[in-house]
Amino acid sequence: MEARKNIIGRDDLQWTESGHGEHFQCRRKQLGAAAGSEKLGCSLYELAPGMSAFPAHYHTANEEALYILEGEGTLRLGERRIPVKRGDYVALLPAADAAHRLTNTSDTPLSYLCISTMLEPEVTVYPDSNKLGIVAGAAPGGPREKRTIAKSLRADADVDYWEGEK
Repeated sequence: MEARKNIIGRDDLQWTESGHGEHFQCRRKQLGAAAGSEKLGCSLYELAPGMSAFPAHYHTANEEALYILEGEGTLRLGERRIPVKRGDYVALLPAADAAHRLTNTSDTPLSYLCISTMLEPEVTVYPDSNKLGIVAGAAPGGPREKRTIAKSLRADADVDYWEGEK
């Protein structure tokens, strides 16, 4: 039987876990990368009740989309709080008014696909903490070993253009 080139099954990958503190914890399977995708990312996420995968953020280059597979949650989109459930599709554009954070507000696990373009360089803005994430060499979610820049900075960490130049 011929190998299934560029096809990955959900059960072919192990979950990776990440998180921080009391509010951020998720399980993830990077489906797009495992299937050989280069310009389109796709990850399967699972959130336990009360958890989010990431702080509120928006991208300046990449579009994202969420497709809710199971469960229910609340999507913070800008200043709005929007209930989401199984079968909902959410388009997230690279814009300040599209700052977003998905939280599982139910008593059961929330699973969803996160699909994104994989453009780089990318600047991700975190409005609640006044931070910037800067990535070049590989898009967010892309191979870390290809990244030439990966920095998190305070958004107000300004320096003069000519500072340090001789």
